[in-house]
Amino acid sequence: MNAERITWIPPLPERKLDAHKGDVGRLLIVGGSLTEYGMIGAPALTANGALRSGAGLVQIATPSAALPHVALLAPCATTRSFDSPDWDIAKAAVEFGADVVAVGPGAGQSITPRQMVDLLKGFSGGIVVDADAINALARADAWTAKWPHNVVLTPHPGEMRRLLAGVGLDEDISDRQRCALAFARETEVTLVLKGAGTVVTNGKCIYVNQTGNSGMATAGSGDVLTGVIAALMGQGLSAFDAAVLGVHVHGLAGDSAAEQLGRISLTALDLLDYLPEAFCDLEENPSEEDMD
Repeated sequence: MNAERITWIPPLPERKLDAHKGDVGRLLIVGGSLTEYGMIGAPALTANGALRSGAGLVQIATPSAALPHVALLAPCATTRSFDSPDWDIAKAAVEFGADVVAVGPGAGQSITPRQMVDLLKGFSGGIVVDADAINALARADAWTAKWPHNVVLTPHPGEMRRLLAGVGLDEDISDRQRCALAFARETEVTLVLKGAGTVVTNGKCIYVNQTGNSGMATAGSGDVLTGVIAALMGQGLSAFDAAVLGVHVHGLAGDSAAEQLGRISLTALDLLDYLPEAFCDLEENPSEEDMD
């Protein structure tokens, strides 16, 4: 595959003793919907995952019908509404002073292909593209990222197949690595292809995650991961390092939750509860996380 295989885990971002909330990442999360099928939990899980991962300020942008419900689920985040398909996400991110935009969780049809194309061309900060934002990109005629090294896409296999426009994707790990590498090389973004043994690649390096368990195959798990990665980017990690560290610590939280609660009953809310333990483990035993 001619890509460097990474087994080490990037260190946690440094946090100054006198840091304030503006120093450790301002995140704009765009998602949520409340139509016939409401998805108000997804952006809240992303926001709470980001805050549990060290983000200083988080704002959720969501359709006005969903806003009061989303706000209740993420009380430490601020909210703003949008309803127009012409709403400029990049402009809103600049107005908020966002370091990172995480777009897609629970968005349904509220995010259009044009909005995604414009965001990738118009925002120079970090961008994490998940869920329905990935589906919107898959419907776009063509897209490129103006600053691809600041962009992370986090598809599950079904979303990856849509991005590949019908090209086959097998479930075995070797084929997932091959497809992920080819896509990352073509687009120059960092790709997080989720699943058992999540694959992270920027086209030059590749990492296969070793943490996590089958109990994490539950709704909302990916929304939490999006928040974790976005928060780490907001604290200064590169897109690739944030993605590697993000999937590792997300899996650690899942392993701790499964050990205490079992895999059957594990939910995304449990991942939020066990993220502090995972980060504490990394702070206290950084050398033990070298996976060589």
